[in-house]
Amino acid sequence: MRVLVISDIHGNLTALQAVLEDAAQFNYEEVWCLGDTVGYGPEPNECITLVRQLKAACVVGNHDWAAIERMDIEDFNAEARRAVLWTRQELSPESLAWLSELPSTPIVKGEFTLTHGSPRDPVWEYVLYPSTARANFDAFSTPFCLVGHTHVPALHVWVESETSVRAISPTPNRVLALRPAEKADGAAPSLRIILNPGSVGQPRDNDPRAAYAILNTKEATWLPRRVAYAIEITQAHMRSAGLPERLINRLSFGW
Repeated sequence: MRVLVISDIHGNLTALQAVLEDAAQFNYEEVWCLGDTVGYGPEPNECITLVRQLKAACVVGNHDWAAIERMDIEDFNAEARRAVLWTRQELSPESLAWLSELPSTPIVKGEFTLTHGSPRDPVWEYVLYPSTARANFDAFSTPFCLVGHTHVPALHVWVESETSVRAISPTPNRVLALRPAEKADGAAPSLRIILNPGSVGQPRDNDPRAAYAILNTKEATWLPRRVAYAIEITQAHMRSAGLPERLINRLSFGW
């Protein structure tokens, strides 16, 4: 089965539409969304409507929780707090209801665990470093875990015969095999992987293009993708909404 994996849309409708247009070529059969559909961006209701139309399997993110007042926003920076307060005012009753129903614990799809932050702290923890990834392998039982939250495409690979975890920055458009090739004796090392597709609407790896991935569950492959979109449209809508200028400008640089 081919799965479109998206995360951290953050109310950026133009970026989401560009991703869906690009992903159509892969004839995906399901959509998995790893949280933070809203926050920062100017079209929270429109993004929720589109994700719902896709019938995506979706988990909640920290900005989703903040938008429905289930999280204290004192730990957010000043610009993020302003964006949260603006989003709260904009959300329709239908959007609020949908966000309220999103699961805050990981969900399992076959060999894949889906969460926003990490399996041991689904809403808030960032899996940025191999040490954090290693600690989290004990928190899920499937071979693979899909996370978002960091806005950075990444894989953390743990070969169970080793003590350390390998961090990999994937190359866009280069297919990655998630299962190791068998050796001459027919054996293959046992490994598990935490995968992050990056952010649709708020990339933070110095690449402003929207990020997503295509997962083939049958062939066990992961295809990272980047898509250019009309950033200036999103920025114009953010200015019209009175959102913080720093949030607007950072979209141009992917940080």
